[in-house]
Amino acid sequence: MYIRRDIFQAIADPTRRAIITLIAFQTMTPNAIAEHFDITRQAVSKHLRILTECELVKQQSEGREIYYQLQINKMKEIDKWLDQFRKIWETRYSQLDTLLANIKDKKKK
Repeated sequence: MYIRRDIFQAIADPTRRAIITLIAFQTMTPNAIAEHFDITRQAVSKHLRILTECELVKQQSEGREIYYQLQINKMKEIDKWLDQFRKIWETRYSQLDTLLANIKDKKKK
């Protein structure tokens, strides 16, 4: 049984973000993932468990191996949340561009 964890709790850890980046390009086994880090295989398994509980990654069994793959739809949830802030900053940058253009025009006159 999985504990329901928050997606943002999962991505708060830099190791988990690095794992997400690794498996975004290809499915990988826990051992293959662990080779990229200076931590124990058990620590990698703990990070994978948290990512799985948040449904950011999915396990897929092939024979005796378990592969982990990124669940892109969950990443879209993060992007959707961030989009509200992206829109705010785009508006602010646009306002700043307008202000700077007005200042520049006044200096020319």
